[in-house]
Amino acid sequence: MTDHRSDDRRVVAVVVTFNRLELLQRLVARLDEVRGVAEVLVVDNASTDGTGEWLAGLDDRDTTDDRPTTPVLGRTLSENRGGAGGFHDGLAWALERGADLVWLMDDDGLPDPDCLGTLLAFREELDFWGPVVVDEANPDRLVFPIRLPGGTRVVHRMSDVVAAAVDGLIRDVVIPFNGVLVTRDLVERIGLPREEFFIWGDDHEYRLRAEREGGRIATVVEARVHHPSVGELGTPMMFARTTYNHTPSDLKHYCMARNNLLNLREYRGWPHALMFVAKTVWFYLFTKPQPRRIAMSFRAMYAGLRGDFTGHRRYLGG
Repeated sequence: MTDHRSDDRRVVAVVVTFNRLELLQRLVARLDEVRGVAEVLVVDNASTDGTGEWLAGLDDRDTTDDRPTTPVLGRTLSENRGGAGGFHDGLAWALERGADLVWLMDDDGLPDPDCLGTLLAFREELDFWGPVVVDEANPDRLVFPIRLPGGTRVVHRMSDVVAAAVDGLIRDVVIPFNGVLVTRDLVERIGLPREEFFIWGDDHEYRLRAEREGGRIATVVEARVHHPSVGELGTPMMFARTTYNHTPSDLKHYCMARNNLLNLREYRGWPHALMFVAKTVWFYLFTKPQPRRIAMSFRAMYAGLRGDFTGHRRYLGG
C-alpha cells in the first residue's frame, strides 16, 4: 500500500453549513487537529444562528501548542442555495486559492484525526475518493448504506464493508460530499456541482459525471467520518422487492423527485426514469398513501424537465 505521508500538494477543506453553528464549531476544532490541511473554507448558506458573526471573528485566533491554527476563511451567501450551491461555490473558491486536492464535507460530519492521512495513502491511485460514513452513536453501522459493485447487495454494517474490500478499497463507490477528496485535475475535466439542484441528487450527479469521464472512484474502508444518524434510508415497497427514499420533508421530496428523474434520464436513460415515476405513484398510492405527494412529484418532475429549478423555494422554511 502507498505510504501515508503527505506531499507538496495543497489540500484545502471546504465545509458547507446552514444553521448548525455548534456542529460547525465542533468540525472546525477537529480540522485544527488534522495534519496536512492548508486551510479551511466555510461556505455559509445565509445562516441566521450567528454563524456569519462567528466566522468573521476567526481571523483573530491565536496559535496553540507551538503550532499555528489552520487558517479558516468564511463566506456567507446572500441566500440559502442549498448544499449544491454551497459546494459549487466552495469548490470554485478552493481552486481559486490554489488547491491541488479539495476535501469536501458537510457541517455535521466529524472525520477521525487520521482520516485525511488514510485517504492520502491512495492519492496516486484515485481521483474522487472518500471515507466510510458511520453512525457516531454506533460506529459499526453505516449512516449511508453502500451498494457493493457488481451486484444488488446493499450493506449496512462496517463489518460487511471490511469483508468486501479489496486492497482496502470498495472501488467505484463513494459517498459525496461527506469527507471526500477530489483532485483539481478531475474538477477541471468535469466542472462544478449542479448548483440549481439545491439539495438531494447533486452529490450523486457529481459522482455519476466523474464516473462517465473516467474518474477513478473508491471508498477507503480504513478512513472514517462520524455522522449523526439519519434513520433508515429506503422504505421497503412492492412487497419488499425494492425501496423508495421517502422523507417527511416536502422540500427534500420535491428536490429528490425533480433531481432523481433528471439524473436517471441523463445517465441511465428514459426507461429507468419512467420506472422511477411508476415507483413514486405506487409508493404514494399503496405503500404510504399520500395522493398530495403524487401531485407534488409530478410538478417537480415536470419543472425539472422544463429546466425550471425554482419550485423548491415555496417549501423553504417549512
